[in-house]
Amino acid sequence: MDMYNPAHPGEILKEGYLDELNISIAAAALKLGVSRKTLYDLINGKSAVSSEMALKIAKAFNSDATFWLDLQTQYDLWHARQRVDLSKVQVMYGK
Repeated sequence: MDMYNPAHPGEILKEGYLDELNISIAAAALKLGVSRKTLYDLINGKSAVSSEMALKIAKAFNSDATFWLDLQTQYDLWHARQRVDLSKVQVMYGK
């Protein structure tokens, strides 16, 4: 089980890609075909990476869409584990 709070994919996009390549949010948004607000919200953890956005980021940065979706899934699961009470859920199959 993950014991640490994983970085939001938007943080990784900003620090690992935009900052490294010295690309502004406005320039990146234009190249991704999204609004500045859409990209700003993603980078600031206010929105999630959708399948569509994952495809755009993957093409723009020569990466893999699955990578971006996996980052989002790990982030979402970690946060869900912090707030979801499973104590009353009963196992229906297996041990």
